[in-house]
Amino acid sequence: MTYTAGGVTVGAAICYDLRFPELFLALRRAGAEVIFLPAAFTLLTGKDHWEPLIRARAIETQCWLAAPAAWGRYLEGSRDEPRDTYGHSMVVDPWGHVVAQVSDGIGWATANIDPRATARVRRDMPVLEHRALA
Repeated sequence: MTYTAGGVTVGAAICYDLRFPELFLALRRAGAEVIFLPAAFTLLTGKDHWEPLIRARAIETQCWLAAPAAWGRYLEGSRDEPRDTYGHSMVVDPWGHVVAQVSDGIGWATANIDPRATARVRRDMPVLEHRALA
């Protein structure tokens, strides 16, 4: 799904979707310049997979990834089992650089989304057009 906010086309995905690059490519093909990805990755998977997967999706799609993430302990299920979420909300640019990030704990990350940077990355390395040729 995509929508427009402030003149920018935003793609929407959630948490576990991060593991499916095809979805992110579909969002890019639908015109996304920014992909918004709220998540609650567990501490176990988050510490190893969260940042590399977000950076990979940003690089593959040449989109900004804005990824707010739940942090802390909560009770899950009918047995009220405690689970820990990883947090580390971040914003990643279309080149794959982390431009803002929250470390451990509660906080927020902000960044200026620059459509000119997106256009420049896409112009200099037109991967979407190259995918069509492969």
